[in-house]
Amino acid sequence: MRWVTDLPQQTFDDATAVLRSALAGDGEAVTGAFDAVVDRAGLPGAYGVAWCLAATMVGDAPPNTGCALDFPGIEQADYDTRWVARFVSAYANRDVPTGEALFGAAAADGLLSDCLLTLAGSTIATLRSRAG
Repeated sequence: MRWVTDLPQQTFDDATAVLRSALAGDGEAVTGAFDAVVDRAGLPGAYGVAWCLAATMVGDAPPNTGCALDFPGIEQADYDTRWVARFVSAYANRDVPTGEALFGAAAADGLLSDCLLTLAGSTIATLRSRAG
């Protein structure tokens, strides 16, 4: 997987559509936007959109790995919340193999849609907290 700045423009457009739907509070539209990406570009396309959302949350990842993010009580959280914390951590650490493994595991577990919906909501919450 390429780094987020190397993704095609369509991926950024798809991420924007997901965020617009999430901002409107329309979970069905978020899921529909991800489904449209999967229909057009497969799971790798959806992974690119998810990676863009993580980039939106974190900003520029540090040039080296080793970034530590603090998620108190994360082990007691639901699957999708733990997944988002780990996926965002993978982005922050430029750990593409872990991000891909998490994405694949959520898909295999049948929980990818829930995880992506939570990621979109978390991204919006992060943007709102920065603005306020």
